[in-house]
Amino acid sequence: MGVDQIKKAVFLDRDGIINQSVVRDGKPYPPASLQELLWVDDIAGCLQQIRNKGYLLVVFTNQPDVARGTKKQSDVEAIHAHMQEKLQLDAVYACFHDDVDECSCRKPKAGMLVQAAEDLSIDLQASYAVGDRWRDINAGKTAGCKTIFVDYGYAEILREKPDYVVEHPTMMLNYIK
Repeated sequence: MGVDQIKKAVFLDRDGIINQSVVRDGKPYPPASLQELLWVDDIAGCLQQIRNKGYLLVVFTNQPDVARGTKKQSDVEAIHAHMQEKLQLDAVYACFHDDVDECSCRKPKAGMLVQAAEDLSIDLQASYAVGDRWRDINAGKTAGCKTIFVDYGYAEILREKPDYVVEHPTMMLNYIK
C-alpha cells in the first residue's frame, strides 16, 4: 500500500462527545433510545471542520448495557445508523461486551482502534482519540494516537495523562492540525 493511501482519523467516543450523556451521581450514562438522543452543542459543525482538515471520523464506543441485558443491540445500532447519516461519520465501532468478557475490543483496550486502522487504512500515530472517560484515553494511548480529554468533572480519575485537555468537545479543534 502506498503512503498516499494511508489515512488519518479522529476517533470519537460516542456518549459525551457526539451526544449528550445523562449524568447521575457524577457518572455519565448513554441515551436509552433514539428518542433520547441529544447532540452535543455545535458538534455537527465541529466534525465538518475536522473532515475538511482531511481526517476520517470514526466513533469508538463501549456499550456494555447490551451484555448486561438492559438494552437491545438493535436500539444501539439504530442510534449509530442515525449518527452516521446525520453527521457523515466514516464508521462506528462498538463493543457490546462487559468487563467480565475480557474481550480485546472493550476500552481501555485498543481493539476497536486497531480494527478500524486495519479496515480503513488509518495511520494511528497521525490520528487522535477524543473522549471524556479514562478508558477512552487509555485506548488511544495504547493504540499510539494523540489523545484529547474532554473534562466534564466526572467522579473518576484518569489513569493516563492525555496529550490535551479541553472543557467542551468542540474545543478539540484547537489541537487537531
